[in-house]
Amino acid sequence: MSAPVLLRPDWPAPAAVSALVTTREGGASLGAWQGLNLGDHVGDDPEAVAANRALLQRSLPGGTSVQWLQQVHGIDVVHASRGCAVPEADACWTDEPGIACAVLTADCLPVLFCDRSATVVAAAHAGWRGLCAGVLEATVAALPVDPGELLAWLGPAIGPTAFEVGPEVRDVFIEVALKTAADAAAAVSPVVEVEAAFAISPRADHYLLDLYALARMRLRAAGVSAVHGGGLCTLSDPRRFYSYRRDGTTGRMASLIQLQ
Repeated sequence: MSAPVLLRPDWPAPAAVSALVTTREGGASLGAWQGLNLGDHVGDDPEAVAANRALLQRSLPGGTSVQWLQQVHGIDVVHASRGCAVPEADACWTDEPGIACAVLTADCLPVLFCDRSATVVAAAHAGWRGLCAGVLEATVAALPVDPGELLAWLGPAIGPTAFEVGPEVRDVFIEVALKTAADAAAAVSPVVEVEAAFAISPRADHYLLDLYALARMRLRAAGVSAVHGGGLCTLSDPRRFYSYRRDGTTGRMASLIQLQ
């Protein structure tokens, strides 16, 4: 078992905000979960997962309490506090120092939030279903600060040249966009922006979906203009990242953020 290899977001967050993303490198898991698998619901040896979470804990500031979630591709957002159970939700936020908001991913998009004054932090799990349903908007709405004061960081996810989807996925995003297309304040039609995020795939009747572009669009519409990150493709980097689309049975990375 080796020490975990961690990524630190490159964004202008206040010094009082600490954030990181785990990779699959390091850890105790074997087989299909080789590395630092932090998911306790993917068939891995529970003892290996516990050892990996203990390794992660030692990489966090002393006394940190991690808020784990039971993620269901929904839009529920919970307030994290010490002693909180593991709720069924896809985002959490806190204004208490020493509590790390965490989401697990292996192709879905993790999004971390903080405000410019370092009074709140949040983490959201945005697969295409949650993104379409509004998990990012729900997270922004849950935070007790003006959206214009927020910074967002887009973590490792399946990239725009790798995420092939059928026309039904494009249709559901366009349907949602049509409901907001009458917004005269929008500089660009939401439908046009959504269509631009779906490139034609070499495979007939399929598209390549840019999760990052859709997330930026949704965040901007929610009032968050300071959006950073993007560009780390989980599927195309098997050394560093787990990918459900690539491997099927696989582990999970964690994206965490906390107030020091």
